[in-house]
Amino acid sequence: MTDYTNRTFDEIDVGARETSTRTLTAAEIEGLALVAGDVDRFHLDGEGRGDGRAAPGTAAVAVVSNLLLRRLPGPGAAIVETNLRYAGAIVAGDTLTATVVVRSKDPATHHIVFDCTCSNDRGDLLVEGRAVVTAPVERVAYTDVVTPELILRRHDGFARLIARCKTLAPVPCAVVHPCDRDSLLGALEAARYGLIVPVLVGPEAKIRAVAAADGIDLSPWRIVATEHSHAAAAKAVELARAGDVEALMKGSLHTDELMGAIVPSTSGLRTARRISHVFVMDVPTYPRLLLITDAAINISPDLEVKADIVRNAIDLARVLGIPTPCVAVLAAVETVNPKLQSTIDAAALCKMADRGQIEGGVIDGPLAFDNAISAHAAKTKNIVSPVAGRADILVMPDLDAGNMVAKQLQYLAGADCAGIVLGTRVPIVLTSRADTIRTRIASAAVLQLVAHARRMANPIV
Repeated sequence: MTDYTNRTFDEIDVGARETSTRTLTAAEIEGLALVAGDVDRFHLDGEGRGDGRAAPGTAAVAVVSNLLLRRLPGPGAAIVETNLRYAGAIVAGDTLTATVVVRSKDPATHHIVFDCTCSNDRGDLLVEGRAVVTAPVERVAYTDVVTPELILRRHDGFARLIARCKTLAPVPCAVVHPCDRDSLLGALEAARYGLIVPVLVGPEAKIRAVAAADGIDLSPWRIVATEHSHAAAAKAVELARAGDVEALMKGSLHTDELMGAIVPSTSGLRTARRISHVFVMDVPTYPRLLLITDAAINISPDLEVKADIVRNAIDLARVLGIPTPCVAVLAAVETVNPKLQSTIDAAALCKMADRGQIEGGVIDGPLAFDNAISAHAAKTKNIVSPVAGRADILVMPDLDAGNMVAKQLQYLAGADCAGIVLGTRVPIVLTSRADTIRTRIASAAVLQLVAHARRMANPIV
């Protein structure tokens, strides 16, 4: 946090000088280049990131402008005219030094003419010229000013998923107890996108009351009436078992109510696999979709359960278009420690993959979170791994860890988050009241892709 206090017109003398420095990050250069329209492919690498170079104009002028508007004159000033010349190039990590010197003042207009320069730490003069600024006449001070860090979304994985669904037929899906606005509208929005054909299962009067409150026409959709949420869950399972629907979507009932109807062996929806959940995360700072499992169903999975969790996640990754997913089995450390069961399980899962007991992916572990997603962190720790720094799937040691990681990425890193239950005969989406429409649509897209993959090859996903 920084404090800023201006200097008024009368306090500024001809010849007054101010200097500031700023080290530019690659994200800042990319952001400024995008604002300026500089999106030449010459500046992009294989993962859509800038190569760290940019023409000097936008970035250097931004540093000069920051100096004028925050330091001299500071808050209350307005730039009204510029005449600047540009040269050279800016590279990520460059430290720019901007200098402004008062050339003249006009008391009638409160205009001040500044000579402006900006150079990099290699001595290259990037910007030179003049700026005319209207200086404030009264004191203005700001305290505890926070400059946010710029984060660029480097890809839109969910948009690509939804685009893949455009050629697919919508999937009949039982929407279980859609008795609040969000769960009903989310399902109908997924229908509008052509992802599902919703079958609304629950108390009919409640469903219709929610629809009426928002002026929604339910005439295109089938309603299967039940007395309450438990009955809705049981009826939805019955519809899936009979083949009337190919997927389930949670409405406004509790997750344990729905899963309580699915988990028993008598439900007819169990497979030989353990049921597990996968969050599909679209993280702005990560160059690919990131699958996190299990963060919703298995509380403290043992080795046998973790093996099925991995198999389910690999099958899903392949359905989502990742032919050979990189699977990172996470622990607190990246070495096997007999006192940490998570590290022993990770090592055993890797050996199971070596022996062909787990197929379809490249597995490594134990890996700490930073080593799994950052090639730089892995290199710093001398970790040589085909997975480190490029993980597609993060396998969590337990539900607590998985839930915390998923929520932190969602709420602190701006990740979009879809989710699906696997290991059942039909895919199941567990929506949350906090889910956005985008999240619900993405979850429905994942559901549709899994359902169609099952039609084509009948995989156990």
